Amino acid sequence: MNGTFARALWERLWKRYQQRVSYARVYQEMIEQAGGTVANDHIAFRSLRLSSGGQDFGIGYLERFIEPLGYVAAGEYVFSGQHLCARHYQHPEQEALELPKLFVSELLVDDLSEPAALAIRAAVEGATLVQTARTLEEYEAVFSRPWQPPRRSAIEVVNSASQYGAWVLLHGYAVNHFTGYVNRQNTERYFDIESTAQGLAERGVPMKSVIEGDWGSGLRQTATRAVSEPVTVLDDGGRPVEIPWTYAYYEIAERGTIEVAPGRRERFDGFLGPQAKNLFEMTRKESSSRPVHP
Repeated sequence: MNGTFARALWERLWKRYQQRVSYARVYQEMIEQAGGTVANDHIAFRSLRLSSGGQDFGIGYLERFIEPLGYVAAGEYVFSGQHLCARHYQHPEQEALELPKLFVSELLVDDLSEPAALAIRAAVEGATLVQTARTLEEYEAVFSRPWQPPRRSAIEVVNSASQYGAWVLLHGYAVNHFTGYVNRQNTERYFDIESTAQGLAERGVPMKSVIEGDWGSGLRQTATRAVSEPVTVLDDGGRPVEIPWTYAYYEIAERGTIEVAPGRRERFDGFLGPQAKNLFEMTRKESSSRPVHP
């Protein structure tokens, strides 16, 4: 496999994501109407660090498919307060093919309360994880939910301990977010992250109230609010019902240069823990959801 295969895969996931996150479509239309181009800085995925039946549900599982695409690990991150850790990956053909970086996080299930951890383990029991993938169709299947719809009662228990955990039980390995890369927009109208965020707000897109990162720093980020969509869960009798829940937001990022040696500056290509920590909260959903359909 090479970078061309990876690019084709991300384009497929981008189209699927755009069908669910209308804000990403608004962003693309806005940039292209201004004569610019759309490139994504990174794609984020979520997972669960636990072993069940000899299967790995965390970063290690996704890494089995990421590395054959040519991606290599380039950074490690720990978010102890949220019981999360993460790793980001870059591709050697990143610049030539405009390949996004990958940001893969995992929830440390054993660090949660016993009721939440037990609920997660029960929900993923019997999951059918993809073992091998060679075609685009097989790779697409990796980024889906490999277990059955969880019980609503389990979602409530897990959400009270970790909104991240509830999200993963509902959406599995689906894309958590794509990230518009401001530096590659190539349009004078939207020349920085402020003008881009303002343009989206003017088009009715609900935006995060602040921009993470100081002006002139290595990385500045903001995001739309997360979209809500009906998801299927099981009631206490095992019957499927739909409830509204958050899915994904669209993020935008602007990268600057940092001093790597006296008199030498380079573009910052990594991630900053405090900013990522705040953005994890964009998919928070209160536990008082009511069914969309009885």
